[in-house]
Amino acid sequence: MAEVLNKKELAEKLADEFELTKKAAGEQIQFLLDVVTSELEKGNTVDLSGFGKFVVKEKAAHEGINPATMEKITIAAKKAVAFKPAKALKENVK
Repeated sequence: MAEVLNKKELAEKLADEFELTKKAAGEQIQFLLDVVTSELEKGNTVDLSGFGKFVVKEKAAHEGINPATMEKITIAAKKAVAFKPAKALKENVK
């Protein structure tokens, strides 16, 4: 199973690479995440060249089934965040 890199560990790597304090590195990562989140909340696309694109997609309302009662229900329309990896990222992960 693959390992998981969390925000704290990412901040430590950033701090080591650029000789920053862990606190400063953590603040920079949080700033980046806040900007990405803010832009997505506005419905904008965030395109990080060579990495990928975050987009907000509209999901239409549709019918579903309540598994407990087998009753048909309407599932409301919603927005969802999608990520499309860049070609370079796909190639590197192969």
